[in-house]
Amino acid sequence: VNQSGSHLLLFLLLLLHAWWGSCHPQCLDYKPPFEPRQPLVFCKEYSKFGCCDLERDEEISVRFYSIMDNFDHSGFVTCGKFIRSILCQECSPYAAHLYDAEDANTPMRLLPGLCGDYCTDYWHQCRYTLSLLLEDLGNPQQFANMTAGLEEDSRRFCDFLELKDRQYCYPNVMTNEDLNANLGSVREDATGCLELCLQEIANGLRNPVAMIHADDGTHRFFVAEQLGYVWVYLSNGSRIDRPFLNLTHAVLTSPWAGDERGFLCIALHPRFTTVRKAYVYYSVSVKREERIRISEFTLSTHDENQLDHSSERTILEVVEPASNHNGGQLLFGHDGYLYIFIGDGGRAGDPFGKFGNSQNKSTLLGKVLRIDVDNNDDGAPYSIPSDNPFLGEKETKPEIYAYGVRNMWRCSIDRGDPSTGTGRGRMFCGDVGQNKYEEVDLIVKGGNYGWRAKEGFSCYDRKLCQNSSLDDILPIYAYPHKMGKSVTGGYIYRGCQMPNLNGLYIFGDFMSGRLMSLKENPLTGEWKYTEICMGRDQTCRFPKLINSYYKYIISFAEDEAGELYFLATGSPSAKARAGVIYKIIDPSRRAPPGRCSIKPSPVKIKGKLVHFYPKEGKEGKFAMMSLTFRFYMVYMVAVFPLFMMRGRGRRLRAGSVRLISADHLSDRGRVEIFIRGEWGTVCDDLFTKKAGTVVCRQLGFTTALAVMKRAAFGEAERGVRILLDDVECQGEERSLLECKRSKVGKHNCSHGEDVGVICG
Repeated sequence: VNQSGSHLLLFLLLLLHAWWGSCHPQCLDYKPPFEPRQPLVFCKEYSKFGCCDLERDEEISVRFYSIMDNFDHSGFVTCGKFIRSILCQECSPYAAHLYDAEDANTPMRLLPGLCGDYCTDYWHQCRYTLSLLLEDLGNPQQFANMTAGLEEDSRRFCDFLELKDRQYCYPNVMTNEDLNANLGSVREDATGCLELCLQEIANGLRNPVAMIHADDGTHRFFVAEQLGYVWVYLSNGSRIDRPFLNLTHAVLTSPWAGDERGFLCIALHPRFTTVRKAYVYYSVSVKREERIRISEFTLSTHDENQLDHSSERTILEVVEPASNHNGGQLLFGHDGYLYIFIGDGGRAGDPFGKFGNSQNKSTLLGKVLRIDVDNNDDGAPYSIPSDNPFLGEKETKPEIYAYGVRNMWRCSIDRGDPSTGTGRGRMFCGDVGQNKYEEVDLIVKGGNYGWRAKEGFSCYDRKLCQNSSLDDILPIYAYPHKMGKSVTGGYIYRGCQMPNLNGLYIFGDFMSGRLMSLKENPLTGEWKYTEICMGRDQTCRFPKLINSYYKYIISFAEDEAGELYFLATGSPSAKARAGVIYKIIDPSRRAPPGRCSIKPSPVKIKGKLVHFYPKEGKEGKFAMMSLTFRFYMVYMVAVFPLFMMRGRGRRLRAGSVRLISADHLSDRGRVEIFIRGEWGTVCDDLFTKKAGTVVCRQLGFTTALAVMKRAAFGEAERGVRILLDDVECQGEERSLLECKRSKVGKHNCSHGEDVGVICG
């Protein structure tokens, strides 16, 4: 390699590192580090936290002794420490930085980056071992020729091995206090906010209000939309095209932003595999009277992914005096009983009667109900559990389990600590406040939660608040409206994949979009609040992870394995397809490989599968970096083939589209479509706004605002083929390939007729 080539290589490496900046720990499989299930034997310094399990540790050990077979005793003593240290950097929690492998689609070094002085010592004592380290990673003869020159020149030798960042190079990375102080802990920003990341799981939903699982080994989950649809998603992310339930004909809702009525919840019987029943909670109008209806459905005998729509049986109906505060939660407790959470009836300040509905035990409004729906096929739709707290009390509804609630929105049952079972069965709820405070409550039998006397810890109705007989239960946490105005209750994390989050109660706020957490002090019983924020780009630089979300947080959910999700939308209307499901990810630490592996039971599918494609992503964010990498790789392949690529880009699907414009805007541009391995253009003949809408929906927008003809966004280059002509769509197709059109590549137009769209 000549001198100018060496300088160019050094310049490119420095330029790339300047972009990466300060990074988080990451492994060569593009995932966070972990604590091995068993201590390592060879690379012992990484037994507590790193990137190797015992199996990989043994493989490194075998490779080490294979290399050292080439040495006599004195050579073993002199060079063994260098060889061992270099090989063991694969187990370092900072392995990705040492190997320049933060991104799955960028070049990765064959050997870890060394600090300059360490590299110089290595060259002086053991320079001729470089070929031994490389010989099993490619063509041995090629490496022998390439390394011969390097081993004779200390400057070129260290240009190849040195990592110019003094903070991350080996061995400095091991002794740097800033890097190792909180290694493996959830990263906090300067204000103490926990930095987490997200993975997009589903999109295009219309106000997704609930997500549940069947606990039947299939690891599928069921997502309810406010309109009245419930969809089945399989463990691979695809959705069955037939709805599990369609109640749109009966559900009372509207397209108004913020309408609280609609299909609000679904719960499956805890023994769903044998008692094949589901329970739903929705708004309905009966003779112009608004009601809450709790219904029971039976699973279809012909399709395990569909309820029998003719089997609906009304369990309970409650008249709603107003259109808000509808409650909307159904839960089966660990006792097997069905819990129903009903709002106070609406309006402001619970103005019904002398003390309001919530304090009036002769009404079901403003209550937590508990009923028994087992063994109800031949009799009443439900019975009253014998230990309900107010059973037999005069002028009191026997269904009541707790009272004094305003409008509880999203409740959950704690699975308990996976090791000790601590906390198992506890019931957490978010209760939406009036005009000052939002609160999180721990529900107990017979509890009075204070509304309308109290809002959070504060008095609302002062006269009622001062009543000594109130004996209400205070929330475990309350926050003022400067932080958010509509709490969305969450879950205690008890999953396997992110051990740092165990025991953390994660919840949010619908209006502010704030994600929050509470952690219990087991000694005092007090709950400490910590805000959750999205990790910066470097923190979330993992394949498939993002660090942004739609702010209207509607609901939280956990899957069959206990991993945590939340459902949000960019437009709080029951008709807007702006809903997304996000999985919460901790980028600081993961469970050791193999611990959390699951094998979903097979699901018999009737109908088609709709495959999932994420709309969020980092496309375009690193365009300049990509250009430099292309140049960098051309240089590497031609001049210095000692690096290799690990490409894991997503394979494009036929019919995928993109918009090309001079301003690089995401919502407008020339339409290009991917067919048979190439990108090409579309002619404007017969192309209308319906066809434009098909394109825009593929890209995550709702509709096409305009179709631009006569190459308004510029003509494609001469080498780009025209792939589609005479395209006529109805507007509901999944891609232009499903529309009426000419054969691929057949056209009677030129690039002067390239069509463009503006999406909205």
